Amino acid sequence: MSTELLEQKFNEKIDQEVRIEPKDWMPEKYRKTLIRQISQHAHSEIVGMLPEANWITRAPSLRRKAAALAKVQDEAGHGLYLYSACETLGVERDDLLADLHSGKAKYSSIFNYPTLSWADMGAIGWLVDGAAIMNQVPLCRASYGPYARAMVRVCKEESFHQRQGYEIMLTLCKGSEAQKKMAQDALNRWWWPSLMMFGPTDADSKHTEQSMRWGIKRFTNDELRQKFVDVTIPQAEILGLTVPDKDLKWNEERGHYDFGEINWEEFFNVISGNGPCNKQRIDARKKAYDDGAWVREAANAYAEKKAKKKVA
Repeated sequence: MSTELLEQKFNEKIDQEVRIEPKDWMPEKYRKTLIRQISQHAHSEIVGMLPEANWITRAPSLRRKAAALAKVQDEAGHGLYLYSACETLGVERDDLLADLHSGKAKYSSIFNYPTLSWADMGAIGWLVDGAAIMNQVPLCRASYGPYARAMVRVCKEESFHQRQGYEIMLTLCKGSEAQKKMAQDALNRWWWPSLMMFGPTDADSKHTEQSMRWGIKRFTNDELRQKFVDVTIPQAEILGLTVPDKDLKWNEERGHYDFGEINWEEFFNVISGNGPCNKQRIDARKKAYDDGAWVREAANAYAEKKAKKKVA
């Protein structure tokens, strides 16, 4: 069958909302786009463990410690689901990790900011995981089957994380003046990086148009960002916190909130490797990979031993 006919059948599947599976023919650009997006998502889950793991032992109660530990474990699982989904596209996990460690591969810019107080755990759950859910729920309908199926469980767990974070913020806001001030400070620092999580504006996004045409994405960056703002502002009002945006106001005509200009220079600086914690995060991941070499070697040796026994 000619490439032209194969591509025609592929496009028909996309138009008919038929899932593309690993053994199906797909354009090379589609495959590479998926590898980039899924691996970036996997890297973000793994690197995303680092800002929060630092607070497991310092959480204010046993209940909070257990919840924080469970959340970090969930994120490790999300990374594994997504690396596995990526491997169905014919790429080796070690190659994906090598790209992360070298700086060639990107991950979410949000994880390059420091977590300075316990309230940051609440702000990350509420804002960062809230933004992640906004972005990821539509991915449950992505055109590539393994990615879409992995996202179903990921989104269920992210929803728990978001509620956990909001409950931390609510508890702080109902506490002492110092606790509410801590919550406000966390919101001040995490608000704008959370809006940056959706990526550059549609006008500056290199991949959005094609990804939407292929059914990988369902909404543009700006559409998701607007939806996040509209949902989150009423939640901040319930908490009694002030969103750090002097231009924020409800636009009756549009039926949406207007909000201020994002500092895109900061965003591009962070994703280029120059954020507050970029080097720290990559160094931590490289160390974890190197320290775990003996585990991988032992697992491979055991697998080879079992394979030899079967042959014998």
